Amino acid sequence: MTEGSGGSASDDPTGPDDDSGRAGATPDPQRVIDRTRCWLERAVIGLDLCPFAGAVHRKGRIRYVVSAVTEPARLLEELAAELQLLQAADPSEVETTLLIHPGVLTDFLDYNDFLDVVDEAVSELGLEGELQVASFHPEYQFAGTSPDDIGNATNRSPYPTLHLLRESSISRAVDAYEGIEEIGERNAETLRRLGADGWARLWQDSPQD
Repeated sequence: MTEGSGGSASDDPTGPDDDSGRAGATPDPQRVIDRTRCWLERAVIGLDLCPFAGAVHRKGRIRYVVSAVTEPARLLEELAAELQLLQAADPSEVETTLLIHPGVLTDFLDYNDFLDVVDEAVSELGLEGELQVASFHPEYQFAGTSPDDIGNATNRSPYPTLHLLRESSISRAVDAYEGIEEIGERNAETLRRLGADGWARLWQDSPQD
C-alpha cells in the first residue's frame, strides 16, 4: 500500500475513456495519486462540483491511499483499517481519506454491490454517525440514467475510489453553505453545459499511464 497527502497539482489525466482502472492494469502508485489529485483539482474543485473540497485540499488534509489488493475481502480489511485510522487522526492533519483501489472492483456493478458491504463495515465498527463512505468510479452510473449520460461524470473518478468522510466535517460544511439542496441540480446543469466534448477537453493535455 502506498499513501500520500496534500502536495502540488499534477497534469496527469482522468478522462472518461481512460482504461487505467480496469482489470489487469498495474499503474504506478504515485501516478495513481497524481491522477486522482488532478481529477480533484480540475473536476471536483475546478467545476465546483463539491463546494467543500477546495478548502480541505488547500490545507493538505486529504489522505491519499493506494491499495494494491486484487480481492474484495482484502479491500474490506484495508477499508476497516483506514476507517479506524481516520477516526483516531487529528482532523487538523487528516480530515478525509481517499482509498483508491485500481486492481479490484473495476466493474461498476461489482463495485456498487460492494457498497452494501461498506455500509455494514461502518456499522460493525460502531462508526455510524461518525464516519461515512462516498463512492466514485470510472464507470459510475446513477440509477435511471444511460451509461453516456453526462450527469454521471459528477461521480466518475480515474480509478475506483472509496471516500471516507467525517460526519462532523460534513455538518460544518452544510451549515456554512447556503443552498445545499441545490447542489445536485446545479452540478447537472454545469455538466450539461460542458457536454461530453468539454469534459474530454479537461484531460486532453494529460499523458496516459
